[in-house]
Amino acid sequence: MRRHLLYLSGTALLQATLSLAAFGEERAGNHIADKASPPLHEPENATLPRPLLKTAFRSTVGSIIRHPLTTYHLGITLSRRRGATLFDNNLPTLQAAQLFSEQAPRPGSPEFELHLDRAGLPDRIPGELNYHIGGREFFTAFEKELAEANLSIDSQVYIFDNDDIGVRYANLLRARAEEIPVRIIFDDLGSTMAHGKHPSSDLPQDFIQPADIGAYLIEGKSNVLLRETLNPWLITDHTKLHIFDRKVAFLGGMNLGRESRYEWHDLMVSVKGPVVDALSSDYDQTWRRNGPLGDFALFLRQKDIQLEEEPGTPLRLLRTDILTARNEIVLAMQQAIRCARDRVWIETPYFSSDIIETELKAAATRGVDVRVILPGKANHQIMNAGNSVTARNLLSAGVRVYQYPEMTHLKAMVCDGWATVGSANLDTISLYINRELNVSFSEFKLVSELIDRVFEPDFQTSSPLAIDDIDLKFAPLIESITDQL
Repeated sequence: MRRHLLYLSGTALLQATLSLAAFGEERAGNHIADKASPPLHEPENATLPRPLLKTAFRSTVGSIIRHPLTTYHLGITLSRRRGATLFDNNLPTLQAAQLFSEQAPRPGSPEFELHLDRAGLPDRIPGELNYHIGGREFFTAFEKELAEANLSIDSQVYIFDNDDIGVRYANLLRARAEEIPVRIIFDDLGSTMAHGKHPSSDLPQDFIQPADIGAYLIEGKSNVLLRETLNPWLITDHTKLHIFDRKVAFLGGMNLGRESRYEWHDLMVSVKGPVVDALSSDYDQTWRRNGPLGDFALFLRQKDIQLEEEPGTPLRLLRTDILTARNEIVLAMQQAIRCARDRVWIETPYFSSDIIETELKAAATRGVDVRVILPGKANHQIMNAGNSVTARNLLSAGVRVYQYPEMTHLKAMVCDGWATVGSANLDTISLYINRELNVSFSEFKLVSELIDRVFEPDFQTSSPLAIDDIDLKFAPLIESITDQL
């Protein structure tokens, strides 16, 4: 027991250092000219923002009190994951090269989806999927569903910002809570980090930021029901999920704030049909997990999902969840890259995963058209340096790497006729530690639309990189740090 406690103490210190280094990931990038709509009304009060160290302390101690079993389990699992990451760059090379065969099912084919079934990934669920590219498309659709909801609104984000856009949607949600049930979940640590930074695009001159968006959501006579995700060992819930009337759901990479609305290039998708039942059940579980019952909620029996046989596109919901040992996103990506014959196209804001890097280099060696779009300058210095190291390694293997001129926060991958989009970055935190939500599919029209509306325009907008463009000192040190992020 003493050895375990010492082990966990060391893990906590490492996780705190790495997490605080990476928490700039979802902050403002370059400004895209477009004026924000003013909030519906000003905050009633504005004091000093919630302190970061207090939030970290509250999340850790609160988790130990409310979730003693899961906190201990997470600590052990996290320490093992951190140790395994140190060896990832030594082992996958042989795996990636040896596991490909001409008989491998092509991504996008029915045989490939059966291959993913046999790999233990969640069953596909029928649904209807639509893309919302950029803040204007998503927030317009989001506001429409928010205004038209008749039964319920369930919303979850990593960052619920306290800028003018965050306050605008807090006001709209407060107003709807006077008429129908409104539940909101946001990540405590992620939102606290956002509160402490000023957006690169200026706030309206007469706008006063509330110190705490959580307090603002529930102050006065508000009927909003709010739960904030605690962060044992500084593990965060990076999910973005909004459900209206349990009939329409949005998921993807955007938070509720100015950077998602006006500053970053990003993507959300909306879904309808039986897949929303699964997402609603997932939301309910997250709500219980973060409730006053704490670990006791784990013993509550979950209702079985009764999925009706309805027409629609088969959609596969994928999770990263260290608590339940779900690494479905990285597993699906690995299999798709390994089986690809023609194309692997990726857009991501942060790329430091040795496992995915190795798979891409092996695919390029086989003659697959491998392309990666990265932001010209990521919004955090260490992640930008990590992207540069990865880009150099990929270029050396024949992968084509592009720089998007602004901050792209979009996360998408196409392998032949298969695609996945969602919240997960290509780094250790997203693929193994933080809680993430992606959706994958093999429907020809959806994959083609993703290529036509995202990849083709972004390749044209971006600049191709050459090895000579990358001048990195201390590359091995940077790589060893970002491998843990």
